[in-house]
Amino acid sequence: MPTLKFTDQHEWLLIDGVTARVGITGYAQGQLGDVVFVELPDSGTHFKLGDEAAVVESVKAAAEVYAPASGEITNTNTEIENNPEIVNTDPQGIGWFFEMRLSDISETETMMDEQGYKKFISEL
Repeated sequence: MPTLKFTDQHEWLLIDGVTARVGITGYAQGQLGDVVFVELPDSGTHFKLGDEAAVVESVKAAAEVYAPASGEITNTNTEIENNPEIVNTDPQGIGWFFEMRLSDISETETMMDEQGYKKFISEL
């Protein structure tokens, strides 16, 4: 059964075994405003926890999307490169950014669950 986790950098991970699908949260998208450009990493790229993995630009600002855990990019959502507005309408669904094979699953143990993330953003 996949597990949904959140980072304090407003990324979500849907973890299934040692694979995670990653994107930005609805809160992050709301703060950015209308997303107009997304730059994704190449498949096969390795990242350490906290490395800059992708870039998202909106009408308001540009922001980095950080690797929420260490691992290798196995797939990217090229659909959002061609149609970045998908991130505006469904950031935690079809607006996902990339999938990665986690090299150290224990890095996800301290991440927030959905309830914890809702509490976190309510205090911002």
